[in-house]
Amino acid sequence: MRLSSFLAVSRPALPLILGLSLGCSLSLLMVSWTQGDTYDSCGDELGNRGDPPGDQRGGPGIEDFQPRIIPYHKDPNKPHKKVLRTRYIHTELGIRERLLVGVLTSRATLNTLAVAVNRTVAHHFHRTFFFTGLRSSKVPHGMKVVAHGDDRPVWLMYETVRYLHQHYGLDYDWFFLAQDDTYIQAERLVELVGHLSTGQDLYMGRSEEFIGGEERARYCHGGYGYLLSRSLLARLQPHLDTCHNDILSVRPDEWLGRCIIDYLSLSCVEVHQDMTYRYFELGKKADPEREDSAQFKNAFTVHPVSEPSLMYRLHKRFSQIELDWTYLQIQQLQVQINNLSELTPEGKVGAIWPIGVNPPFMPKTRFEVINWEYFTKEHIYSCSDSAPKCKLCGANWADVSAVLETAMEHLNERYQPQLRFKKRRLLNGYRRFDPTRGMEYVLDLALEAFTQKGHSQVIAKRVSLLRPLSTIEIIPMPYVTEATRVQVILPVTAREQDFVGNFLDMYVMNMLDTHDNVLLTFLFVYDPFDAQRVSQSDVFAGIKAMIGEVEKRYGDVRIPWISVKTEVPSQVKLMDIISKKHPVDTLFFLASVWTEVHADFLNRCRMNAISNWQVFFPTHFQEFSQTILYHDQQTLASFPAEALRDGRFDRHVFEEACFYNADYMASRTKMAADILDNDELLESMDVYEIFVRYSGLHVFRAVEPALVQKYVRRVCNPRFSEDIYHRCVLSNLEGLASRSHLAMALFEQEQANST
Repeated sequence: MRLSSFLAVSRPALPLILGLSLGCSLSLLMVSWTQGDTYDSCGDELGNRGDPPGDQRGGPGIEDFQPRIIPYHKDPNKPHKKVLRTRYIHTELGIRERLLVGVLTSRATLNTLAVAVNRTVAHHFHRTFFFTGLRSSKVPHGMKVVAHGDDRPVWLMYETVRYLHQHYGLDYDWFFLAQDDTYIQAERLVELVGHLSTGQDLYMGRSEEFIGGEERARYCHGGYGYLLSRSLLARLQPHLDTCHNDILSVRPDEWLGRCIIDYLSLSCVEVHQDMTYRYFELGKKADPEREDSAQFKNAFTVHPVSEPSLMYRLHKRFSQIELDWTYLQIQQLQVQINNLSELTPEGKVGAIWPIGVNPPFMPKTRFEVINWEYFTKEHIYSCSDSAPKCKLCGANWADVSAVLETAMEHLNERYQPQLRFKKRRLLNGYRRFDPTRGMEYVLDLALEAFTQKGHSQVIAKRVSLLRPLSTIEIIPMPYVTEATRVQVILPVTAREQDFVGNFLDMYVMNMLDTHDNVLLTFLFVYDPFDAQRVSQSDVFAGIKAMIGEVEKRYGDVRIPWISVKTEVPSQVKLMDIISKKHPVDTLFFLASVWTEVHADFLNRCRMNAISNWQVFFPTHFQEFSQTILYHDQQTLASFPAEALRDGRFDRHVFEEACFYNADYMASRTKMAADILDNDELLESMDVYEIFVRYSGLHVFRAVEPALVQKYVRRVCNPRFSEDIYHRCVLSNLEGLASRSHLAMALFEQEQANST
């Protein structure tokens, strides 16, 4: 998300409004109607639209534009037939993705030039494939590589075109092919494709004459890339085998061009529908930083790129060109908006600052007022733990430092050479986050102003800044549904069995009574001493009796349990046992006895845990100790149980997790080699660390208000790893009560001792 900043300086004699951009140079000035030559006479582009042919009341010319309502009549004699709807709207409507990119590479350049192409432009396209003859022993991570098994250039081109048609011929409108020594300006290529009409045969790129040059037909040079339309690919498919057998050529792009010309009678074009395919030929010793020609700046592709470092330099250069062009557009739009504001009923006063950004949020009630946070250079006066003041550090310190640096940079840029400012200190600072605009800042600065003659004076100025929200990107995610069955796994030790009753009560009320698609499995963890005496005295006999009562009440419900004997109840060891007893497509929710399971959370568990893509570790809400919060028994009795929700989100606990069995098994398989060298690794790690280190999946961690735990002091096992033990201790300490409640308890204790 790109963030910009805007600055307004209050000055009695000379009001100034500047627009700032953190990390880049952008100055946005408030202008009047006479500033900027941006007025264009707007003629009637469409001309005078005459009456459509035919009668206006329903003649033949207008008939196609009138909607017709077809009534639905159900025949009672015919049986009802269920209508099968497609999963996605674009599938049902026949909407295809716009562009697929294929990069032709080789075994020698797959880990060099192909990686550079992937890192520079692949994230701009919906899908990018790398086609090679023979795959190298080490495939780069995050790249979709298709190996055809033969490194002959013409064979590689033949198999690539055939592969694209067979697998994606119905899913994309345009196919772009290029070599791995080609730099692609992704944004301009996407824009070009967006302006071309679909459903037509098009072969577009840099046109080249065939060897000999006796024919007028031309082919598209592969080094500069070329576009193939979906319809052309469909018409070409029946002739590929014939072209492969009949056409002899050394160059793959020339072979493809000859095939298209011979069987489709279509030549390569550089201009189509007033859209020009622009390219640039890079010299052997060319420096991208010094290239300043219009042909280079407007190019879609650059060729040849001899090494990966040159690819990255080209990407940096073109990114700067696009950034400068974007800022120029912003300035022009701001001038136009400011000029048009004079024609509104409010006049120029009604123009919102900064121009082009959403207006500030207007609260309707006092509960919607957004609070300002006060800060200085050393401290901030709004702390997460309700403390009155805390040290400015981490991200807050970096944010304040960046804002101060940007303010000084653009003040000097605006007033030089008449004045030069030097920051003395920050007097006051205020900030707030407006969800409709972004982060707003107000700074009171003590500045030392220097004139051209060397005179100086200390002045105080107030500066307003805004870091606006940029365009939000929609990240494509795999399809998930809320109908998936959740398998709840509840490990229980002898010390935790007193809390199982409350867990079962909440499970029965929220899951069984509502007939949710959930199954529960108990995992009884015996220590060696209790395991020897299980035939005489079972420590979990009471829990098993409660399970039996639930099964009697709900005749169709079965709650199985598994017994395990271990001295160290490692989370990984327990999941190894559970994983082997369930199918690979099982969605697990690893719970704890203090958890209150609600349907809202289970739905988010289903949506956030995605097979072969993402695992979900929710941060539960931990209630504070009622003994400290309501130490007065009369006060405690006056509050109902559901009102006791004073607590915090416990970020130190990773016990609850949602993941698929297949993902866990894949991670454990990758971990097998490390276990051979270190047998104690299973006891020193939890499931969260397994996924972080060995899965390669998205590990999603988020606060979950529907996952609530009552306060309990956990028993921290020193046999676990130091990190797990330390997190357990911090959870107990920070979960006791808030700072204000602890301070009140200490104050009352001191008062009692003094009397």
